[in-house]
Amino acid sequence: MATDYDAPRIRPEDEPANESLERLRARTGTTPQTPAMDLEDADTAEGVDLPGADLSHEELSVAVVPELEDEFTCGSCFLVRHRSQLARQTQGVTYCTDCEG
Repeated sequence: MATDYDAPRIRPEDEPANESLERLRARTGTTPQTPAMDLEDADTAEGVDLPGADLSHEELSVAVVPELEDEFTCGSCFLVRHRSQLARQTQGVTYCTDCEG
């Protein structure tokens, strides 16, 4: 039996590309799916509350510790680093090894 290798090969899953949507639904027996999650336009990060949590009387307090003698602030990432992570210092601006690498 002779085979024409130049003829386009059509797989069965490629054939239904030209079928109508109604015919595909009838053949597969599926209906359009709706999202399982109920989303509202008013849902934002501010609108999310923890259940049973009343944090209105809480205050945030952070102890600010000044930079120590063996530390520096990187001029690129602005993180306080130990002097062992100093890569270079140019015109009074110091850079850490992470930003130089």
